[in-house]
Amino acid sequence: MIGIVFALGAAFSWTYACYLWRYQTKYLSASQINITKNIIALIIFSPVILTFDFQPGFIEILILLLSGIIGIAIGDTFYIISLSKLGTRRTLTVEALSPIIAAIVGSFLLQEMLSLKMWIGVFIVSISLVGVALQKTKNNKYITSKKDKKEGFAFAILSVLCAVIAASLSRFVLKNSDLTPFQTTEIRLLGSIVALFPFIRNDLIGSIKRIPLQNKSRLLYATFLGTNIGILLQQNVFKLLPIGLGWTLLSTSPVIALFFARAEGEVLNWKTLVLTATTICGVGIVFI
Repeated sequence: MIGIVFALGAAFSWTYACYLWRYQTKYLSASQINITKNIIALIIFSPVILTFDFQPGFIEILILLLSGIIGIAIGDTFYIISLSKLGTRRTLTVEALSPIIAAIVGSFLLQEMLSLKMWIGVFIVSISLVGVALQKTKNNKYITSKKDKKEGFAFAILSVLCAVIAASLSRFVLKNSDLTPFQTTEIRLLGSIVALFPFIRNDLIGSIKRIPLQNKSRLLYATFLGTNIGILLQQNVFKLLPIGLGWTLLSTSPVIALFFARAEGEVLNWKTLVLTATTICGVGIVFI
């Protein structure tokens, strides 16, 4: 039960943080936002470093560093790009694919077998997502072209693949070592910063200084909520629940994102609501 609570909490934290991060794309690039939030999150959790016992867990630490590079450095950068092109709701709706992808990846990496109901879920989710992608949204002030729309969905799918692979690596370590979710979160954040550091533009500090004070507060709050709390809860989910089940619950984000749709200039029609509901139903079939 506690794993389910952690998963739903992580879904809410991540959804609200995405809504706040999107406002920063006016001032910072996706990679700048990503490394800024990761550095802030690493500093917040820095006391955890004192609890590490590096030698016995050297291999596990390397795996977690790789997980951070794939999931946070690469995956989150793709995710933020998708947010800037698609908006919170559409980007999070693509995430409904993650339990299906997680089940497939888990079958190879963690010896998890797929059942018939999972394939039924694949079909329902896929059809629903195609419908969502084709829906026209009235008064959307962010999506300006079909090119942005296509690129946004491509980056969203790539971010999901990165997240699922990274999650599988994290679950492997959490199942086979004594490392805690706090420790694995900090190691993954460190890996992401190492990977992103060479790509920082010289004007990062200057760009941050130009951000209005209100947006700086949003960036800090979104980082604490989405990166520190979100990833920590996510790591607990990976420890307590199988990948397929965990990602099913984490993928309730599209439902939560509907509460932010109006603030992003979207007017939802009944087709969009029905297709979003069937997406979640398809994910739910995997859970049942």
